[in-house]
Amino acid sequence: MNSSLHVTRNGSILEIILDRPKANAIDAKTSFAMGELFIHFRDDPTLRVAIITGAGERFFSAGWDLKAAAEGEAPDADFGPGGFAGLTELFDLDKPVIAAVNGYAFGGGFELALAADLIVCTRHARFALPESRLGIVPDSGGILRLPKILPPAIVNDMVMTGRHMDAEEALRWGIVNRVVDAGELMTCARDIANSIVASAPLAVAAIKEMYRETRELSVKQGYQHIRSGTLRHYPAVLHSEDASEGPVAFAEKRSPIWKGR
Repeated sequence: MNSSLHVTRNGSILEIILDRPKANAIDAKTSFAMGELFIHFRDDPTLRVAIITGAGERFFSAGWDLKAAAEGEAPDADFGPGGFAGLTELFDLDKPVIAAVNGYAFGGGFELALAADLIVCTRHARFALPESRLGIVPDSGGILRLPKILPPAIVNDMVMTGRHMDAEEALRWGIVNRVVDAGELMTCARDIANSIVASAPLAVAAIKEMYRETRELSVKQGYQHIRSGTLRHYPAVLHSEDASEGPVAFAEKRSPIWKGR
């Protein structure tokens, strides 16, 4: 395991800490290791949710390691499986990832957070895409994902000027799910993770799949697509043991026992 990544397992929850002082910046080597880790998370049936955070209290991640860039690492370098930071292009991951943003999420760090399914952050967190000021562009998902959340004028402001967005503004725009005190960040992320674990694993996988496959379609087209039989998880969940267990557990006033099948 890459020494810049600290990994712990809490039951079915995988926690990843990015630890590269001083700014938790990511070079190609670290990105490769993160990709391998997220693929392991994807492929391990006993893991349900991942939490990614940064070491320290100042930086979640400053994004691409500019020191590596100055030493010759190109913007279009091979960053490994899953794209930059191992998550930005891991499109077949049907398990939830929570980004616990403990400080500044700049450039690729912001793009990493945007690739997660939920974001919780501290009150002092800041988000920015300053690539244009460095002569590059936010092509690890920022220019693709942010317009699906924000109005064009706000996106243009961020990507063309590199301005910072604070935590409260990010919450108002729906970029983040929760804003908490620094000491409560991981507790908040774990609470959300445990809430997801309480849901049926096949149902959660089907939700991610359906959202990914239909988000660019009209409602009518979306219905047609999910009924076409081409999805993997949606048909499986309809006829699963878990789909029978849920209503029975509700009727019997007990917690369901999910089997993931």
